[in-house]
Amino acid sequence: MSDPRPTLPELARFNQHFADCIVPLWQGPGWNAELALPFEALDGEHRPMPVQRYRAMACARQLYLFSSRIEQPGAAERAAALFRSLQRHFHDAEHGGWFYSIDAEGRPLDRRKDLYTHAFIVFACAHYWGKVREGLVESALNAALDIVAERFARDDGLYEASLGEDWSDLGSGPLQNPQMHLTEAFLQTLAVREDDAVEHALLSLCEALQARFVDPVHGLMLEKPNGAVDNWFEPGHQFEWFYLLDTSPLLRGTPLHASIDRAFIYAEQSGVKDSAVLAMLDVAGKVIDPTQRIWAQAEYLRALALRPGSGAKLLAQLQALEGRFLHAGGWYECRDGQGEVSRHDMPSTTPYHLATCLEGLQAACADNTSLC
Repeated sequence: MSDPRPTLPELARFNQHFADCIVPLWQGPGWNAELALPFEALDGEHRPMPVQRYRAMACARQLYLFSSRIEQPGAAERAAALFRSLQRHFHDAEHGGWFYSIDAEGRPLDRRKDLYTHAFIVFACAHYWGKVREGLVESALNAALDIVAERFARDDGLYEASLGEDWSDLGSGPLQNPQMHLTEAFLQTLAVREDDAVEHALLSLCEALQARFVDPVHGLMLEKPNGAVDNWFEPGHQFEWFYLLDTSPLLRGTPLHASIDRAFIYAEQSGVKDSAVLAMLDVAGKVIDPTQRIWAQAEYLRALALRPGSGAKLLAQLQALEGRFLHAGGWYECRDGQGEVSRHDMPSTTPYHLATCLEGLQAACADNTSLC
């Protein structure tokens, strides 16, 4: 990603590292040319981790990556290849929809149909169609939206998290994370075209989430519906939700936006320690998992850029991201509760979070020069 506007040196370095180091990993060693798919992960020496599967969701996230504002040579060709692979490898010609994963030889592996995967297919196809305006891409987008509406939708405005290969009920019920990424997918669809059905579904979903998933005390978005045993919240998801709702003219001002806006301070106070975003806490603020993940740091960064008076925090978080997670060979995926690197592999799904973070930061800086 290149941007001519003056900006914070830390943001400029993050942007440059992403363009010069991280994206090329997935154009070279991270690319399986035989299957035309990204490997699931690279090790610290840029070697593909032993292949056990390829996920449709990872393919869709990389389709977003290579159809975004990056300017690397070959990005358009890579996006086209990823779109073809999504259809070729993962589409279920018999039952419709897309399989969760295929094996190392390209055969269907996990044949279940999950909302998380389908949400990312909607998101990536909407984004890609907005760039190329090709009929085949819009057909895939429409097919994915139809599947979500016809197969996953429930009567209460929420969506099943997982269904069988033949769309049989697995009793999964709704879970937070797939609903969030479906919200993101609906928003991306509305960003590239007018769509009354999607707009209605989006508003109904947010109303249902407010009723079923929001903790009434703090306004937190919980990971399972209210009343579920051993429920928890993830600060990274609070920040991700805040960004999605606060940047949407349609959703800003809804009861869900008000709840998440109220929850931001609680999530920050209980879930960010010494600039590290912690993984999981219970509703009372007790830490369940202190792991520090790069995606959560990225979500906190772009959310902070929307909060008035957060310039100093934004700078501190950019410095924390650079110092703790970025390195000459790429990035560290996780650090443990003591700050030690706990994962040395680099998953193909993470550049999506870094790309959306950069896009959000650059947009916020353009709107608010006092930040940058």
